[in-house]
Amino acid sequence: MAKNAPYGDNRRVGMVKERSQTFNPQTEQWVKRDTTTGRFMDVKQDGSPFKGVRKEK
Repeated sequence: MAKNAPYGDNRRVGMVKERSQTFNPQTEQWVKRDTTTGRFMDVKQDGSPFKGVRKEK
């Protein structure tokens, strides 16, 4: 049976809340956005999507 211990080791379990990501076709990179303010937060440099962050349509 899998478990998420040890606790307090700064690991995320599940989806990141209040974040979304979208693909920028000009740069061909994924951009992370804060859903409460709508500001862009981070860009993924290797071309793969962020883990645990939902994708915008």
